[in-house]
Amino acid sequence: MRIVCIGGGPAGLYFGILMKMLDPAHQISVVERNRPYDTFGFGVVFSDATMDNMRKWDPKTADIIEQAFNHWDDIEVLIKGRRMRTTGHGFVGIGRKRLLNILQARAEELGVELIFEREVNSDLEFPDADLIVASDGVNSKLRVKYAKEFQPDMQMRPNRYIWLGTKRPFDAFTFDFRKTEHGWFQAHIYKFEEGAATFIIETTEEAYLAHGLDKMEQDASIAFCENVFAEILEGHHLVSNARHLRGSAWLSFPRLICGKWTAFNGNSHVVLMGDAAHTAHFAIGSGTKLALEDAIELTNQFKIHGATRENIPAVLAAYEELRRVDVARIQNAARNAMEWFEVVGSRYADTLEPEQFMYSLLTRSQRISHENLRLRDKTWLEGYERWFAEQSGVPATNDRVTPPMLTPFQIRGLSLSNRIIVSPMAMYSAEEGVPNDFHLVHFGSRALGGAGLLFTEMTCVSPEARITPGCCGLWNDEQAAAYKRIVDFVHRNSQARIGIQLGHAGRKGSTRVAWEGMDERLPDGNWPLVSASAVPYLPDGQLPEPMTRAEMDEVRDQFVAAAKRGASAGFDILELHCAHGYLLSSFLSPLTNRRSDEYGGSIENRARYPLEVFRAIRAVWPEEKPMSVRLSCHDWAEGGNTPEDALAFARLFKEVGADLVDCSSGQVWADDHPVYGRLYQTPFADKIRNELGIATIAVGAISEADHANSIIAAGRADLCAIARPHLADPAWTLHEAAKIGVKSIAWPKQYLSGKPQYEANLERAAGAKS
Repeated sequence: MRIVCIGGGPAGLYFGILMKMLDPAHQISVVERNRPYDTFGFGVVFSDATMDNMRKWDPKTADIIEQAFNHWDDIEVLIKGRRMRTTGHGFVGIGRKRLLNILQARAEELGVELIFEREVNSDLEFPDADLIVASDGVNSKLRVKYAKEFQPDMQMRPNRYIWLGTKRPFDAFTFDFRKTEHGWFQAHIYKFEEGAATFIIETTEEAYLAHGLDKMEQDASIAFCENVFAEILEGHHLVSNARHLRGSAWLSFPRLICGKWTAFNGNSHVVLMGDAAHTAHFAIGSGTKLALEDAIELTNQFKIHGATRENIPAVLAAYEELRRVDVARIQNAARNAMEWFEVVGSRYADTLEPEQFMYSLLTRSQRISHENLRLRDKTWLEGYERWFAEQSGVPATNDRVTPPMLTPFQIRGLSLSNRIIVSPMAMYSAEEGVPNDFHLVHFGSRALGGAGLLFTEMTCVSPEARITPGCCGLWNDEQAAAYKRIVDFVHRNSQARIGIQLGHAGRKGSTRVAWEGMDERLPDGNWPLVSASAVPYLPDGQLPEPMTRAEMDEVRDQFVAAAKRGASAGFDILELHCAHGYLLSSFLSPLTNRRSDEYGGSIENRARYPLEVFRAIRAVWPEEKPMSVRLSCHDWAEGGNTPEDALAFARLFKEVGADLVDCSSGQVWADDHPVYGRLYQTPFADKIRNELGIATIAVGAISEADHANSIIAAGRADLCAIARPHLADPAWTLHEAAKIGVKSIAWPKQYLSGKPQYEANLERAAGAKS
């Protein structure tokens, strides 16, 4: 085949090398705009997995690169006068120029044609090419030319950064955070060769402009940075290898995702690779890793299908399908880390203690979890667990330290034995709104299962407030008495506390129970629906009537009456359901609130009625007992609420007495498009907790102790609400504690004889795996 790689970075060079090794008969050219053996940038970071792949495909190149590597295990963090270090993280770095020189030399040795100082403006300059690899970086001309085919989504991120270097030696991957009069600056520092380190400095757009860095030439910016980071530089200077640039040398990071990576120009196939196809923020240092692994996978597909012109379409299709999965995983982690640094000053640096700040930094990408930190540096993690436990009121002992999820939590007069919540989960099993024996067993078994708090399912304040005929209610004394039976059982037989969640279905009411058709209207016996506006949940769903002021008064009073009954039943906490498209949520979202009166329009107006209901409940709910509010923190639909809107709503609820915000999302608009993933809703709890200063509950895709410990230890939430795992295992908390080796958690006395055997079985299984 005739192959032309446009761009002589790691992707293009390494693909040329591998394809030449696969079949020396291929005619391969790598065309680069810069001079031979010339490059810009300082150091790049590799992973062990990438090196393993490179050893498999080209041992000679891998050996040369490894000889030039600098390896380090430690991460050091400097903030607020503290210097903290942890080990076991295993980084390898190499100078970008050194890496490209190695790849260039290897390509020449194998017979790859290297063409330098040539600017390529079009793929049509190579009419004889069977395959054109667009590896020409984030500003790829070929991607721009075929934008319709590649469907690029380029987003310039808000922070500013400058890529510098220093001769000051560093023996750890170092993060230095410095506060100036206009905001925080952070430095990402790592050694890439003996006596040389990359020194990336990042700040917000606001701090960048306030300091006048937009008006400074490069030398003045460097002098400014030397002054900010004078302590860690210890008299050494910062340098740039982009002296050709005029004006400000500060950049904004371009986050790039492409809908497709391949195109056909009528003669040649064009494929994107490396930064031309996707970018990963330097916060996790994976851009070079992705580029090299792109080259490896594309070569692998040619090896599988056959490296001929006829097979190119099948090869490219398989390449894109396989690589998208891994690239998405890395990009998601990079996005998490990038967003952490974008808000580090406003969200973490000022609010978290240095110990927790460091933990948050280490787990910023959500790829490194609590137990993964234990594998890396057990001593450091156990020291942090001891610190966290002491902050939570657990006295230090010589026994195993209490993990974060099992530490106690206090809010108003409510004391919880641990941070795990059984989420509100609709059972659709009540009769005329009355909880029955099923509910007693359901809640009772989960209370015995070790959770610190369990919530009822959404309990409706009137017959017309129900989602389905099987929903629980609290509009009469019979229902209150049935709930009191459950509350008394929980209090008498467990350490758990129990909360009532009150809600009104609004436009999502009068539907079948879940197993007969989720959200589908009843075939008969429908009741009238009300909502903020006449907007049905499903296109063919029942149309609600917009609430009148008289109806608002009536429903508010129903909530108040239900709250009084909940207090008399002995519930420990009350949560107001303002999420998931139900009645109060329908007022909050602009998708469902289209009113033109004082209850529609602005955020303050849309929140007016839910706040009115909350205030009325708070006035009758016992002062010593807390109240929470459940919010949909993202509508996941165009024109709907965003996390910024959720922050504004949370602030308003805090002002009227909310103690907790339960941070869920979605289910407001039937045609929403959530971006699912591990702990995908936790960032909402993180944002509200650390920007607003109110306790939060994290929910969604939390399924093991490792998840909960990571969330709570990092200060991303104060409590973790877990739903489906508790359906599968009522004793989830007890079992997860045993899985991570915690034997001190109390089991119900009736079940104590089973505890040693369960723990022994886990130890036996772990031994068999090892």
